[in-house]
Amino acid sequence: MKTGLFFGSFNPVHIGHMAIANYFVEFTDIDELWFVVSPHNPLKDKTNLLDCQARLELLQLAIKDDKRFLASDIEFDLPQPSYTVDTLEKLKRLFPDNEFVIVMGSDGLPTFNKWKNYQEITRNYQRYVYPRGTENKTTETANENIRLVNAPRLDISSTFLRESIAQGRDIRHFLPDGVFKLILDKAYYT
Repeated sequence: MKTGLFFGSFNPVHIGHMAIANYFVEFTDIDELWFVVSPHNPLKDKTNLLDCQARLELLQLAIKDDKRFLASDIEFDLPQPSYTVDTLEKLKRLFPDNEFVIVMGSDGLPTFNKWKNYQEITRNYQRYVYPRGTENKTTETANENIRLVNAPRLDISSTFLRESIAQGRDIRHFLPDGVFKLILDKAYYT
């Protein structure tokens, strides 16, 4: 079983995340995709970060009963901030029969060498990279265990969505079914 690991804050999860996930399980050799909710990415500011349990709840609502997807809280019990290499070690111990690959946007490549033990990740795990941001190509090559995937581009950011919610804008069509209603009901990001 080839399992794609889509790490992120998902603050909040939006249709861009869902479209990328859907693309990877339908148009690559990935059998299933796990959304790994990161309590705190050490390379990002956590000022506007919704509680990790609330983000997990929104993600579970987004994936509903789609058996191809799983919302994972594996990092919730790891020391904070969370590091991908530690998560990968734990997942490999818990699921030794799974072949894990990392699904990431090309905007993460310039800072990849700042990840904890990035050489170990490069050596042991393939990274499936989709275009994100203004760049279209990466200078990294296949010998760095990267597979470039020409997934559709949806330039939607969680930052834009949080700001729009705070301004009282109706952005329901940017979010999976039910997510916008739950955000309003719980007054998230207002």
